[in-house]
Formats: sequence, structure tokens, C-alpha cells
Amino acid sequence: MTLFHRLALVLTFVVSLLAGPAGQPAFAQGFGPDLPGSGPAALLPDYEQWQRVATRAARVSESGQASEYALERLRSELLDWRERFLAAQSTNAARIDTVRRQITALGPLPTEGQTEDPLVASRRSDLESELARLRAPSLLAIEAHAEASGLISEIDQLETGRLTEVMMTRGPSPLNPANWPEAIMLLWSGMDSVIAETLGGIAADQRSGALWRNLPFAGLLAVVGLILMWRGRPWGRALQARILSVARRGQGVWYFLLSLLQLVLPYAGVLILIEGAKAADVMGYRGLQLAASLPDAALFLIVSRWLSGHYFEGRDTGMLPIDFGQDERRQGRKIMFGLGWTLLASTLVLAVAGVDPSQTATAMLSLPSYVLIAIFLFWLGRLFVMHGSDSDGGTILIRSKILTVVGRACQILAILGPVLSAIGYSSASELMLFPAVKSLALAAVVVLLQKLVTDLYVLVAGRAAEGSDGLIPVLLGILLLFAALPILALFWGASTDDLAEIWSRFHHGFTIGDSRISPTDFLMFAIIFAIGFTLTRLVQGTLRTTVLPKTRIDIGGQNAIVSGLGYVGIFLAALIAITSAGIDLSSLAIVAGALSVGIGFGLQNIVSNFVSGIILLIERPISEGDWIEVGGQMGYVRDISVRSTRIETFDRTDVIIPNADLVSGQVTNWTRGNSVGRVIVPVGVAYGTDTMRVDAILREIAEAHPMVLLTPPPNIAFMGFGADSLNFEIRAILRDVNFSLVVRTEMNHAIAARFKDEGIEIPFAQRDIWLRNPEALHPKAPASAKAASAQPEDQAPAAPAKPVLREED
Repeated sequence: MTLFHRLALVLTFVVSLLAGPAGQPAFAQGFGPDLPGSGPAALLPDYEQWQRVATRAARVSESGQASEYALERLRSELLDWRERFLAAQSTNAARIDTVRRQITALGPLPTEGQTEDPLVASRRSDLESELARLRAPSLLAIEAHAEASGLISEIDQLETGRLTEVMMTRGPSPLNPANWPEAIMLLWSGMDSVIAETLGGIAADQRSGALWRNLPFAGLLAVVGLILMWRGRPWGRALQARILSVARRGQGVWYFLLSLLQLVLPYAGVLILIEGAKAADVMGYRGLQLAASLPDAALFLIVSRWLSGHYFEGRDTGMLPIDFGQDERRQGRKIMFGLGWTLLASTLVLAVAGVDPSQTATAMLSLPSYVLIAIFLFWLGRLFVMHGSDSDGGTILIRSKILTVVGRACQILAILGPVLSAIGYSSASELMLFPAVKSLALAAVVVLLQKLVTDLYVLVAGRAAEGSDGLIPVLLGILLLFAALPILALFWGASTDDLAEIWSRFHHGFTIGDSRISPTDFLMFAIIFAIGFTLTRLVQGTLRTTVLPKTRIDIGGQNAIVSGLGYVGIFLAALIAITSAGIDLSSLAIVAGALSVGIGFGLQNIVSNFVSGIILLIERPISEGDWIEVGGQMGYVRDISVRSTRIETFDRTDVIIPNADLVSGQVTNWTRGNSVGRVIVPVGVAYGTDTMRVDAILREIAEAHPMVLLTPPPNIAFMGFGADSLNFEIRAILRDVNFSLVVRTEMNHAIAARFKDEGIEIPFAQRDIWLRNPEALHPKAPASAKAASAQPEDQAPAAPAKPVLREED
């Protein structure tokens, strides 16, 4: 066969796959106006079948006699129908919108006394009839959706009532000795059945020879499983210690990831051991039941020891999520060890008792485990309370308060659980103790995951100073808490259908007028906007660090381009997110009008600053790094944002200037375009000094300074005759005006030294003080004494006269 024939055969095969039964392409089947099963009608639910389901559900709800399994099946079926009805509510949505716009285009209905053109009236009537026909499937779906939701609520109320009845029904007390024989016989018969079935299976396989054929493989699996169960945890800890000894970064991450081996290896050993027992083919029905419950029972012990290793066995306290003391850790290890073995034994005892033991036997067999669990739970709560009362300060104080509350709750449940079980409420006790233990384990895992997220953030971002106080670790920790809520609800009696119902209501949203607002729309908006915002920041960073530095654009222009691109990117991201999420903003027109009025009155300053910021970014009269003076403030421009500009003064303080002041006010830019500027140094000399000599000395000093430009040359100005001195000024152009203060200081030092050498006096102001009545400073003693004796006793002596001062130059 030639290559051409092979290609022809392949092409024929592909065409035959794409063709329909009548030779029509498969992708075209089901479409077209004249094909059966096409169009929106093919998507509509079968309402006749729905009525049969709804009638059956109503009968079940009224009778209340269905089993739990039947109720769950019926509820799942109703949920499926409700999803169909929700999807059917959008039938003909695009066409309905088009017809409504057509009706709106015809104008409003004529008022009383007015007539409408017959053609327009006929067209309006046709469109209204078309709109009613198009809305019929949606209205039927809305009605059926409401009926399905009501039936689901009735089933939920029925299940809740049954659960409440079970919890409130008092059974036989396990403290009654008359109930003990039944439980003991049930446990003994279960163990005897497992042993008898196993021995019988061994004997049967030995006679048939299957035992010796299965024994090598089963024995190998059993040996591997036992080794992993025995040495899995020590091997994981040894590998963890070895890697942590050489790892310099991310030790918290490695510590957690390697600790998972302490979970995986022992649990894998349990599973391999069970497979080995099954491979031997010697277990009977009860033995297989016991083997099926062994993984769950072993998981209690493995997880309790793993959590104990993270919270109570860490040698390095920096690896511990909670810094327990040495005595607290030792006590915590004992509690976790006893709790794990108790849960394992309780699970195996109930498995040995059988599939469906009586209520009396269950209460009797469960009481010892309930008591032990309550004891360990009480001790653990006391440990939390003691640790919480010893901690103080900041975040530790908040965590300590949480530990104290959790500890008190554990103690209360530990007291109520055994008491309820002892008086006959065994189901209520079970629904308290086991969910409490599982909830504590879940909380411990969430705290470990939050610490892992923090360690990962420090490892990736390299911000060890932020740690758990960083924004990203805090947000991810909150997300972990929300993710743990469904699991927590399952622990406390919620079913997967309950969670599905909550998610369905969250997904459906709520209706306002003719619009349905779904939280998932806002979630979609947030995701798309976050992606657009991230891409905008990435492009900004690329331009700022890679592209723009290679151009001839100055720093101010580069910052303007980057800032403008950021605003445009954020606007486009918001616009695309709104469009993609399907959020209808047409109903916000009135709100936008009211907002515009608010902007006109209350937000005019903010809008003015915003517009001024855009003008600054476009015209760029000032740039980052410029030395400016505005409103009595002088400093360097450090940042230009849309609303304000940040200036760093020479005192190293930041001053925030509204952009409107920079646009409408007077601004002095000392370094716009270049850094060349003039410095003025005033100098005064005594009267009688040779002015031309002073001019020559000052010119020499100015020209000798390295920062002074010689083109144009510095100028010495004789400013005039002052009150105390002859006033001169050095006016020089500097290469960099930013050093004007330094230049002025150095010139003053040079002037003082040169004038001292030349004998030129720098005058200073002098004042002569004349006393008009100097005799007032020396009063006559006898006259004063006589005047004092002549005064009455109740009259105070007169104050001495003060001299009058007169100042003359």
C-alpha cells in the first residue's frame, strides 16, 4: 500500500467519524431550525416527570415514615431538579432582552385622551405577546424552583427532627448491672466469631493447599507492614533531624514536610498489613469487618502521636506553634498518648461487637471509652487554661485567651459527656465527645498549616522580619480558617447535603427586582480584577527596572509613564472584571447621579487634588528629586501621587502637600531642568575700610571656590551704607545649587580668615545706656526710715523709685 493510499484511508476514517447518520457532520447535528431536539426547548426540564417526583416527595414529607437512606436519595434527586430549574430560568434571556428593548424603542404608552398609530399599536401588541411567550419557560422554572426548595426544606426539617429525637430519647443506663451481661456476651461472641472464622479458614486452606501458596506473599506483606508500623515513625524523625541539621533556610517548611513521613509510613504499614491478612484468605465475614475498621482505628493513634510531636515533643521551641513549658509538654505527651489508644480501642471494640448491636449493648460498651476520653479531654482543657493564664503581651495574649476559652469548653464537655451517658443519653454523649476531639485535632492541623504558610512566605519572599505579621500570611491563614469550616460542620453532625445546600444558596445569590445577584459573580470579579491588577504591577515593574532606564527619558517622565500605566491598567482590569462577571451596572445610574452631586459638594477638594495630580503627571512642572518651595515649605520632592505630593524637608520630616496647591499656588523649583543656581553671601565691613580692596578680596574668595562657575564670573555688589557697616554681597553661580548652604558656610570661613589677615574689621552693633536719675539707685537711709515710721501699721511702705533709662547709640 502506497503512502497516498494510506493517507486516503485515514482521511476516509476521519470523515466517517465526523459524519452523522445521514452524512451530515456530527458537529452540525442537533442544530438548525428544522432539526429535532434543537433550540432552547431541548434544554427545558420535563415538568411531567417533575410532578411525579414532587408528588412522591410531598407524600414522604407528610408521612415521615421513610428511612434515612430513602430521604437522602430523595433529597439528592430534588437538588438535581432544582439545579435544572435554576439553569432553565435563563431560557431565552438574550431574546427577552432584545424584545424589551424593541418595546422601549416604541415609546411610552399613550395617556388618556391620546391615540397611537395603528401600526405602532399593532407592533407593540405583537411584541408584548412575543415577550409573554418567551418568558413562559422562565416563569415555569421559577415556580418549580420554589417548589423544589420548599420540598428540600421539609426533608431537612424531618431529618433535623429525627436527630433531635434521637438525642433527647433516654435509653437504658449502662450503670444498671442488669444490662452488663448482654454487652459482655455480645463482645465475647464477636471475638469468638472472629477467632473461629479465622481458624476455620486456615483449616480449609490447609486442606486445599491454598494456605501454603498464599503464605509467602501474605507473610511478606505482613512483615513489611509490621516493620513500617514499628519503625516508620523513628525513621521519619531520623531523616527529619538529618536534613534539618544541614538546611540553612526554610527549616520550618522542612520540619513540617518531613514530619508527614511520621504519618504516611505507619499508616502505610497498617494498610499493607491488612492486605497481607486478606491475601492469606483465611478471614471470615467478621474478620473482614474488623480489618475494615482497623485503618480508621489506627489513624486515631497515628494522628494523635503526630500532633503530639508537633506540639509537645519538639526539642527546638522555635518549631512549636505554641510555646508550652517543659512540664506542660510532658503532660501533653501523656494526654495525647492515652487519647489515641482510647480512640483506637473504642473503634475496635464496636467493630468486634458487630454491625448493628442493640442500644443497650452500645451504651454499655461505649461507657468506658467515653469516661476515658472525658478524662483526657478534661486534662487537656486544664493544660490549655494553665498555659493561657501564664501568657501575656500582644498576639500571645489573644492566643492565650483563645486557648483559655477552648480549655474551658473542653472541661465542660468532659463533664457533661459521661454524665449524659451514665443516665441513658448515650447518643447525646457521643455527639459531644467525639466531635470535640475531632474539632481539636482539626484546629491543631489548621494552626500547623498557618505556620507552614508563614514559613513558606519567609522562605520565598525573604522577609523574615515580617513573619506571621505579614499581610499575605494573615490572609492565607484566614482562608485556611474558612476552608476548615465545612469539615468542622461535618464533625458536628452536618451532612454533605447540608453543605451542598449552603453552597447552592451561596451560588444562587439573591434577587433584586429583575436582576439576580450572586456572590460567585463578585468572586469572579475579585479573581479577574486580581489577575489584571497583578499583570499591571508586573508590567509596571518591567518598565521601571528594564525598559525605561534604557531610554533618554528623565526620572520624572519615567515615573509619570509608570503611574499613568498603572491607573489605566487598574481601570481596564475593573472594566473587564465587571464585564466578565456579568454585573449589570445600568441600575446604578441613579446612584451615580447622586454620587456626582456628592462629589460636587462634599468631595470637590478630593476631585480637585485628583485632577491636579493628573496635570502634574502630564505637564511635569515638578519631578521627584526636585528642590522646591511651596507654601512656606522647602524640601525635596520624594513622591508624586494622584492626590498629594510628599516633600522631604531639610529637617528630614515629610510634608504632604495637596496637588491643588502645587497647580494653583506659587511654586519655586530650584532644580528644574538643571541644578545650576545662585548663592548670595552678605558681608559687612567697618566704616573707613578701602572698599575696592574689600571687592578684590571677596572676588578672590568666590573665584577660588570649586563649586563656583567662572562663566558667568562671580559678582561683588556694594549694596550701600548701613547703620553699622558698609554692606557687600557675593553673588556667584554654583554648579549644584543643592550645595548652597555648604558653599555659603565655606565662604564665610574664608572671609573671616582673610579679613583677619588683612586687618579688616567686621563691625557689630554697640549701645550706650544713659541714666536720667541716677540718684534713684542710692536712696537716703534716714529719710526712708523716717517715712516708714510715719506710715500707719496697716499701710504698706511705698515702693522705691525706679531709674529711667535712655538708650543712645
